[in-house]
Amino acid sequence: MTAITHEPLTVTLGSSGVTPEEVVAVARHNATVTIARDALDNVAKVRAHIDGLANSETPAYGISTGFGALASRHIPGELRTQLQKSLIRSHAAGMGPAVEREVVRAIMFLRAKTLASGRTGVRPVVLQTMVDVLNAGITPVVREFGSLGCSGDLAPLSHCALVLMGEGEATGPDGVTYGGRGEQPVAVLLAEHGIEPVTLAEKEGLALVNGTEGMLGMLLMAIADIRKLLTTADITAAMSVEALLGTDQVFLPELHAALRPHPGQAASADNMLRVLSDSPIVASHRIGDSKVQDAYSLRCAPQVAGAVRDTVDYAALVASRELAAAIDNPVVLPDGRVSSNGNFHGAPVAYVLDFLAIAVADLSSIAERRTDRMLDPARSHGLPAFLAEDPGVDSGLMIAQYTQAGLVSDNKRLAVPASVDSIPSSAMQEDHVSMGWHAARKLRKAVENLRRVLAIELVTSARAIDFRTRLSRGELLPGPAGKAVIGVLREHVEGPGADRFLSPELEVADRLVASGDVVAAAESAVGILA
Repeated sequence: MTAITHEPLTVTLGSSGVTPEEVVAVARHNATVTIARDALDNVAKVRAHIDGLANSETPAYGISTGFGALASRHIPGELRTQLQKSLIRSHAAGMGPAVEREVVRAIMFLRAKTLASGRTGVRPVVLQTMVDVLNAGITPVVREFGSLGCSGDLAPLSHCALVLMGEGEATGPDGVTYGGRGEQPVAVLLAEHGIEPVTLAEKEGLALVNGTEGMLGMLLMAIADIRKLLTTADITAAMSVEALLGTDQVFLPELHAALRPHPGQAASADNMLRVLSDSPIVASHRIGDSKVQDAYSLRCAPQVAGAVRDTVDYAALVASRELAAAIDNPVVLPDGRVSSNGNFHGAPVAYVLDFLAIAVADLSSIAERRTDRMLDPARSHGLPAFLAEDPGVDSGLMIAQYTQAGLVSDNKRLAVPASVDSIPSSAMQEDHVSMGWHAARKLRKAVENLRRVLAIELVTSARAIDFRTRLSRGELLPGPAGKAVIGVLREHVEGPGADRFLSPELEVADRLVASGDVVAAAESAVGILA
């Protein structure tokens, strides 16, 4: 098992898997990584077995043969070091912009986890060097394009492996880039941190590149981000219900788990009911309201957000299984057999990455519909057009909704699944691939878009509630949760008034959503939300 402490933040790699929280701690919070002594001993033991196979007259795939479509060639001993170097150099063929630092750190940590399992056949020095690079804050430059999500995330992992060899491109902890054109070589960066480049031996090249770490790392971070945004989505939805004089009665518990036992739906409904509790605005129209039913974007908010919650839970289940895996090809089995396999295929991870992109697109879509309703005087029940101070002279939040609509439209495009595509490669040896890396890249953008959509709904619902209070001469006040959230927002963003430069205010709201301050404000008023 792994162990994690918080002062200082340290993760210890053992022979078994890691937790999602540990992956995030290393990727985003620079947790220090150590390796358990028994894990290093086990890696050394398995390596001794690989050395025996390397010296055998019988060819063994990836140990004394070529790779992929070239596996039929037996490689003599004197060329095997060159074979490993050639594999990594040729496979580090990515192009495009560099991916985010946290993604690269997740890739490296997850591959180190697999190396520590003792199923890959590397020497302890390879595992230790990868951990040393992580702890030094050195980040290989990994390019956007290069992985097909099968045979592992080959190009991204190869760019990481190349840095272990003292080659390729990397940035130091100060952000200075080494390698590439004109910069000092990566070997200099390693030397500055007391790290000796690795000369790869038999099997080690394959062991460094044959895994799903790229798509898995991005999945784990997306799950963590979406979980935080789901609570925010319940809060902003409830505030929109409040602003639009909607009813809270559709969120009563007896209408959810008892009738339709989807756990996510019940959790979202409970969140919304609690956010709306003790709201003078809601109480003001419980009797005598001529509306028979609220629009779907209000009434069905828990059904949509709850479905997203349940989808995230399913994705987390798949991620947990992949975290428990030791993916390599060939893999060293407990009985000593070195066996080829297809476990590097990214289909299980790719599918849930695409599933989450669909769910995220729908959640952003329903939030945009609520925003549009608050801006339309024909549907907002007495609010000024576009929540403008002086409609006609002022445009209010008209174009904020345009921005939101653009984000939602982008998410609809990003919801088109990548995993249904496959372009054969490696002379038709790799004739069906997962495209999981691309599914992961799409999802990261979709989650970022969702966060901004919710920030705009936050700004809109807060302004709409402020107008309700003003138009009622102070009688129609928000509930405690809405008041607390608006209070946090108003520390940085002014309330209704003449038109002003709006973009900075939306960016501030986005930061408040990202930081968790919106959720913290609501929880301070009504307790912990799901």
